[in-house]
Amino acid sequence: MSSVTSELAWFKSSYSGSQGDDCVEIAVAQQAVHVRDSKDVRLPALAVGAAGWGRFVGFVAGR
Repeated sequence: MSSVTSELAWFKSSYSGSQGDDCVEIAVAQQAVHVRDSKDVRLPALAVGAAGWGRFVGFVAGR
């Protein structure tokens, strides 16, 4: 995990399973939204720009 992502305030998805499965966390930074698997935070996080994140959320919300 990089020092940049370790300093972020991570939030677990409200849709993540309560049994520790399917856990996704996000952290909002000035330049991007970071997404990671909370089961193994040592893995690299995915960084998505604000516009891309907005399109993703809009797509998911439309389902």
